[in-house]
Amino acid sequence: MALLHQFKIEKGTVMYRSKFLQSDTYKANSVHDRIVVSEFGTLALPDPCKNIFERFMSKFELPGKFAAMTDNTNVNYVQYKGDYYLSTETNFMNKVDIETLEKKEKVDWSKFIAVNGATAHPHYDPDGTAYNMGNSFGSHGMTRNYIIFIEQPVKMNLWKIITSKIRGKAFSDGISWEPQYNTRFHVVDKHTGQLLPGMYYSKPFVTFHQINAFEDQGCVVIDLCCQDDGRNLEVYQLQNLRKAGKGLDQAYNSVARSFPRRFVLPLHVSLNAPEGENLSPLSYSSASAVKQADGKIWCSYENLHPKDLEEEGGVEFPQINYGQFSGKKYRFFYGCGFRHLVGDSLIKVDVVNKTLTVWREESFYPSEPIFVPVPGTNEEDGGVILSVVITPNQNERNFLLVLDAKNFEELGRAEVPVQMPYGFHGTFVTI
Repeated sequence: MALLHQFKIEKGTVMYRSKFLQSDTYKANSVHDRIVVSEFGTLALPDPCKNIFERFMSKFELPGKFAAMTDNTNVNYVQYKGDYYLSTETNFMNKVDIETLEKKEKVDWSKFIAVNGATAHPHYDPDGTAYNMGNSFGSHGMTRNYIIFIEQPVKMNLWKIITSKIRGKAFSDGISWEPQYNTRFHVVDKHTGQLLPGMYYSKPFVTFHQINAFEDQGCVVIDLCCQDDGRNLEVYQLQNLRKAGKGLDQAYNSVARSFPRRFVLPLHVSLNAPEGENLSPLSYSSASAVKQADGKIWCSYENLHPKDLEEEGGVEFPQINYGQFSGKKYRFFYGCGFRHLVGDSLIKVDVVNKTLTVWREESFYPSEPIFVPVPGTNEEDGGVILSVVITPNQNERNFLLVLDAKNFEELGRAEVPVQMPYGFHGTFVTI
């Protein structure tokens, strides 16, 4: 269930507040003291208020509109027209009071636009315009003029999803990794909505989070955290997370590592462009885009990291100085290193010089880093990094960590005398 956290920093003091999102799903589960609304990886238990026949017939309810769809929006905070919402990958959002964390209203995307859901990771223009998409695609990047959809060989088996209750399986059982297909990039003109004719392909990979994208010399440059195996969702199941010792090591070793990669997509490729030659004019990147005989453009990536990152277990949850450098050429991003199934370090990556700076404390697990710029500065890394750090050690306290974004030196921490779970995404808001 979605548990909201808030650290309020004011006049040298920090106040912590947490609250379960009062979603319809949370209320139903609380009343019955069990999971009665299915989640992505959790199959609902039969409603104890139903008789035997009703329980049997409930197995034949279809998901979505024909059954209760979860409104447990537990992935990300998003902002639309100055209001804050909690989102996930379904058709629901929950509007919240950003100060009190109280739920204000539930919003159903499908009543406004023809989608069955939307991603939990919108992009924003400097004027406040938000861009999102129906979640037939899992992720996208954005530059000043283009949106990049990434079609990955992760498929949804509708038959498995529809029959999930009958088979006693969660929705996640209907997701499959099919590496016999390549990954494709679709580039759309943001102003006209028209798909560009270029057919950009690469070897199969999976990406959950994009780092940044920008335009340069007639190309779109897109940087992603990539994995070469799309079966990681199978590993992050509760029975694996509860393992210890060799069992936990075995689960971790089966996870594909996530590494930052750059792809270059030439936008205006003529019919007479030579085959077999690199069409990228960017001298600073080893990423290539080669036209093939069938007209497709085969894209090979550039690694944006040194070998040191392999020792850190790769990187995920990338963040940049979004307000000043989203959609622009940039140098730094921040993320979590994964020497364990959950992130155990904070990492600053210099994508120009390909160097790392790492913060770590043994047996502590930091959340996604949030970059907060120093007011008035033009320096890309002029700011601080905020991260919520937790530990299973009962003798230690969880805390909000503040790092200098330039050198990763600790500026301070605010300890919290309560236990809290590991989280995914957060946001910084000035009130």
